[in-house]
Amino acid sequence: MAAEDERPTDRPERKLTVAEILRRGAAAFVKSYPSQAAPQVQSTLAKLSLCRTKALGGRRYRCHTCEQECVLYNSCGDRHCPTCGGAKRADWFDSSRALLLDGVPYYQVVFTLPSELSRLALGNRRAIYTLLFQSAWRALRSVIESEQGYDSAALMVLHTWNQKLDAHAHVHAVVPGGGPATDGSGWRFSQRAGDARSMGHYLVDADLLRAAYRQRFLRGLTRLRRQGELKLQGEFAHLQNDDQWKRWINDLQSTNWVSYIEPPPAGDCHVEQVVKYLARYLTGGPISDARIVSADDHQVTFLARAGTTPGGDAEQIEITLPTVEFVRRWCLHVLPRGYTKTRRYGGWSGRRRHAYLELCSKQLEAAGAPLPPEAADFNPFIEPAEGDQSKASEEDDRHECCPQCGGPMILQESQDKPSWRDIMSSSSRPAWYRLLIGK
Repeated sequence: MAAEDERPTDRPERKLTVAEILRRGAAAFVKSYPSQAAPQVQSTLAKLSLCRTKALGGRRYRCHTCEQECVLYNSCGDRHCPTCGGAKRADWFDSSRALLLDGVPYYQVVFTLPSELSRLALGNRRAIYTLLFQSAWRALRSVIESEQGYDSAALMVLHTWNQKLDAHAHVHAVVPGGGPATDGSGWRFSQRAGDARSMGHYLVDADLLRAAYRQRFLRGLTRLRRQGELKLQGEFAHLQNDDQWKRWINDLQSTNWVSYIEPPPAGDCHVEQVVKYLARYLTGGPISDARIVSADDHQVTFLARAGTTPGGDAEQIEITLPTVEFVRRWCLHVLPRGYTKTRRYGGWSGRRRHAYLELCSKQLEAAGAPLPPEAADFNPFIEPAEGDQSKASEEDDRHECCPQCGGPMILQESQDKPSWRDIMSSSSRPAWYRLLIGK
């Protein structure tokens, strides 16, 4: 019998990160789902596979005290990468926070596509996601102007997933509950007609907004089909028939679409927290490392909210998927090359922002509302909150202290990241990618 001190120590096995799961499962995914491994998806998985590896070059440091050497490799910088993007999120947060004026209530409005339209979007991502943005904003603007009579603005971020990583296209919008009156009479806060007590708790009639959004989207979708800009394949091939299309649109018209208005944050919570939440999903993909329970080469178990209730307090359940299916679902949310998933509309749009904010400040002051405070000198991404996709960014590859003795590290050698064209033409590219492109 082995002595007590000879027995193996039970140590918890380190969980795989999302990036490691994708690296391990990429080859099986492109082999099992060639029709879904579009060039942009292939390119994204290949970049993630090489992130922070020798193939991308890096910097070599030496400790001034103990002469320990340390090499830090460059990051891929791809916006879908789970380990990159912290600096981009921080920059976006800072620029978005600058839009927020003290004394103005801000609402979060969510516009969701029905499940069949989310699936249709997978073959028409650029067209349908753009239509989603446009329909949501135009519905907001028209209802606010007609019901409340002020010039509004919106900050929108596209999400394409649900907690199970299925296709679930929706946009989150941050909307001010007030603005310059369209009749030139000064500042106006949103409120329910005849109910001054609703000020700060009411934006617009949610049913009217939902109907306006649905109408604009379906009208735009029909226009895309008429112009030949909508791919109708697979389960949607029958919609190439005009009669079938009309019946399908009529069914969607009678469906109760999901959109809702969340009131301004209460208590110590500030609208900046909403903006911070949206910033977390600008880069890094649809799931964070914190939600991974366990993973190996065969299956992945992760946490997801039970049911469909929005918010973070719902019961969490464990979802287990084969690794290749986990990778497939993750890849559903790779956006078209160059596609922008955050947009600003109305008074917050690029060409109007400066004049709009200046007018808002003047009218708020005239109305007796507090003026905007000086920008706070802090950055919420210095210490990422639990559940954030990344604790590092592509900009922070520094190593100022020796991991061995804590002494100062001195840069010895630096190598710039090669171009992706050179990398993917070299022996460093992933083996599955080499086979895929036939070289």
